[in-house]
Amino acid sequence: MKRMVKRFLWIPYVLLVMIALFAAGVTGVSASSQTLMNDVFWKDTSNNPIYSQGGNVLKVGNTYYWYGVKYNGAVTYYNNPAGKNSDTSFAAVTCYSSTDLVHWTFEGNVITGATDGSTWDADWLGRLGVVYNSNTHQYVLVTQYVGPAGSGIAFATSSTPTGTFAFHHVQTSITNVVNNMSGDQSTFVDDDGKAYLVLSNAEGRSHLYVAELRPSDYLNVEPATNVYNSSTGGREGNAMFKYNGVYYLCSSDLHGWNASQTYYITATNIKGPYSTEAVMKGTAADFSHVSQTSMFIKVQGTSGTTVLFAGDRWSDFAGNGIGYNQWVPLSFSGTTPAFQSLSQWNLDAAAGTWSVGSGNNYSLNPSYEADRVSQNALAGWMTWSNITTDPNINITGGHSGRWAATQSSTAAYSASRYQNLSNLPNGTYTLKVWVKSSGGQSTAQIYVKNYGGTEKTYPINTAINTWTQITIPNIAVTNGSAQIGVYSVAGANQWVRVDDWSFVKN
Repeated sequence: MKRMVKRFLWIPYVLLVMIALFAAGVTGVSASSQTLMNDVFWKDTSNNPIYSQGGNVLKVGNTYYWYGVKYNGAVTYYNNPAGKNSDTSFAAVTCYSSTDLVHWTFEGNVITGATDGSTWDADWLGRLGVVYNSNTHQYVLVTQYVGPAGSGIAFATSSTPTGTFAFHHVQTSITNVVNNMSGDQSTFVDDDGKAYLVLSNAEGRSHLYVAELRPSDYLNVEPATNVYNSSTGGREGNAMFKYNGVYYLCSSDLHGWNASQTYYITATNIKGPYSTEAVMKGTAADFSHVSQTSMFIKVQGTSGTTVLFAGDRWSDFAGNGIGYNQWVPLSFSGTTPAFQSLSQWNLDAAAGTWSVGSGNNYSLNPSYEADRVSQNALAGWMTWSNITTDPNINITGGHSGRWAATQSSTAAYSASRYQNLSNLPNGTYTLKVWVKSSGGQSTAQIYVKNYGGTEKTYPINTAINTWTQITIPNIAVTNGSAQIGVYSVAGANQWVRVDDWSFVKN
């Protein structure tokens, strides 16, 4: 829930964390694997855009039901994916169904702004979940709500998972919670069938809580247990999963609609005590694949169990790049989770296994959308220059999304921005980058080196006035690594701009 003035917190970039190919859950591509693509607008089985944000996935039998919010601004962004807009007005709660978690069928709007002509005429809905109560045989939708019925947590019920959900009531306070109400929240159902709300407090969001939903009907949030207090800023995007008997409560920085690294605390009892907070490995280099924690999906199959991180990319409200939903698998080393930042990967939901896609882009933060403000230090990238004022910076006006990177200065300069890729499967790769250039530099080039062969370059020191994609093919990686980057030796006011890097194995 994002009804606050955005705060921009500076986070130093960290060195690149790449994919551990032998992590738990990774297998070869099976016959029933389906390919999941990030960084694109997802379509349903009727080829219409999927509009679903801030929701959850509920499995009923062999079918997964995905619930989320359709915002009016999301439609605007899909039709014109440039910059950002502030239209966060509520349009509907959507429902999609799937048996493989990749191909989704639109089941309809289970709530709209005019379901009963008054109460559901909401100003805002968000951070919702649907759970099934076996006592009442009702599906219960729990959501943050602002509208004619007040402000708080709204409950609605349906006898089927596909709705329509009938408004029940609004709960305006939660016992034991600072400020009496949740800031961000999500639902979690434990192995014993008990349902919970995982939340942070409304103002400041530095307190994290677990609260049981009333067992008899799930139509009330019971008194909450304070399980963690942050001393380094607020936490939102609160979501939980359980793996091998350990509870993981995850959250993001208080960044408004922007992307964030993912924090987590662990416990063997859902109400604690919980561990100290840690940053999930693999989320700092590109801020969780340029997304914010939304929900986790536990995929139990015949050959294993995979936990999916399902992140919201609030593209329309933050200018965070193409696509609303970014789903990736987690791997585990003991009880330590690692985020696999993949642009393409394969999921076998029946087997519960995953593998890296053949078209995966191994460059992290390739479009520079992870960073929230104009700055030199960008997530996943390193820089060098020979002048005091670093000419490496990100600017608005990218090839896609909102941001691009540039090298420019009012004085003569030498500069580079580069990324070290590690744990690459050996083989032949192709590097592609979109570029612009003022021209006139003594040297301006895209390069790849340290891959086990001779450095390859592509000159961009001639005038390139419109975004143009350049290609360096036949990069034979033999040592599992590579460095990609842009390098300039330039005079005053000469510049290059780069965006949308792609380093893909042939």
